[in-house]
Amino acid sequence: MIGALLYNNEIIPKVYGYSIIFGGILYIINSKNKNNEVLYATAYMVGSEIVLRMTDGNPVYEFSKFGVIIFILVGIYFQGISKNAIAYWIFLILLIPGVILTSLELNYTISLRKEISFNVSGPVCLGVCALYTYSRKVTIDQLNNLLLCIGLPIVSCATYLTIVTPNIKDIIVGTESNSLTSGGFGPNQVSTMLGLGMFIFASRLILLSNTFVQFSINLILTMCIAYRGFITFSRGGMITGFVMIFVLLVVSFIFIDKKRKLRMLGMIVFIFIAFLGAWSYSTEQTNGLIQKRYSNQDASGRLKEDQLTGRGELASEEIETFFENPIFGIGVGRNMEKRFERTGEIVVSHNEITRMIAEHGSLGILGLLIIFITPLILYVDNKYNIYLLCSLLFWLLTINHAAMRLAAPAFLYSLALLKVVKKEEPSL
Repeated sequence: MIGALLYNNEIIPKVYGYSIIFGGILYIINSKNKNNEVLYATAYMVGSEIVLRMTDGNPVYEFSKFGVIIFILVGIYFQGISKNAIAYWIFLILLIPGVILTSLELNYTISLRKEISFNVSGPVCLGVCALYTYSRKVTIDQLNNLLLCIGLPIVSCATYLTIVTPNIKDIIVGTESNSLTSGGFGPNQVSTMLGLGMFIFASRLILLSNTFVQFSINLILTMCIAYRGFITFSRGGMITGFVMIFVLLVVSFIFIDKKRKLRMLGMIVFIFIAFLGAWSYSTEQTNGLIQKRYSNQDASGRLKEDQLTGRGELASEEIETFFENPIFGIGVGRNMEKRFERTGEIVVSHNEITRMIAEHGSLGILGLLIIFITPLILYVDNKYNIYLLCSLLFWLLTINHAAMRLAAPAFLYSLALLKVVKKEEPSL
């Protein structure tokens, strides 16, 4: 219903967006965050970010990341943070020298505030979320509900795309990513969120479909979201979603008993049939061009020389920049400034790893190591968090093709730090 109401309307998206902001804050304050309500409010904001960008429902373009930070800070006010989360304080401190460098050296023909906000808001959002979730105890039911809170607005997004997208056969003429099938918005970011939504409902299909109705709903949503993701012709988000599903299946299969293993094998067959159906329909609708896209071919069937659509060249430039400025880097956002001076075009990085090492230097490498290693250390004593590796992989794979344009990688990463317990333990 929300997805339909957002179509061709200037007021409803604003009402929807501001309702999430103010409703979320009231929800957290009224409950005093006694049961981690901040995580539910934040999850819904994360899931709604892409459809609000499409429909201009947020106050400003980057607001969802700032909104997540505001929500989390309110939650910290009521519930505090773990004293052992020192690693993420260090990570946030490591970002400061790059910001200082930018404020001293950035060419002021480019907005200082916008450059810093655009490039550092994602890492700051990750650090703040991680401070709150570090070793915070939740049950597996709460974690499943958190994922559902992300998935529901993605359903609204898929509905909106279904309504707004013209006839597929009339608009697909090549194998490039297509904004017409992405609500007029960046296909890379849309694909990222649809891939995440596909994973969320596939996970519910595998683990939480105890009745025929639940099974049918989750199966249909998984297929529909997968189809919408395929026809964006942006591969990164969909491949990430499939990798997450595969890892979840492996992790779940290891820990469940023999009886449930047989049931899961049956679910795997249904999932395979569902994705095969979505892929076959996508192939028919695009006259086979989707197969050429995933085979890295052009519309004539010729293999493309660049498999990374220009991203490899950008990453190479950023690595060279690191070797030229190995200690503190060149400063937040200055990569884009240098490209603008050289080519006259504004080209932003798609790879958060190479951007971090170019703009923050060795401090960026140290920050990345903290982010990557910490969840793996926690995993030793956190076996019940079956989504830990999936969350970490979503962050890692997404920042390699879409940087941290969205709040989703930061928040999904923070879910990997949650301590999942068998049952709810009384608070001290």
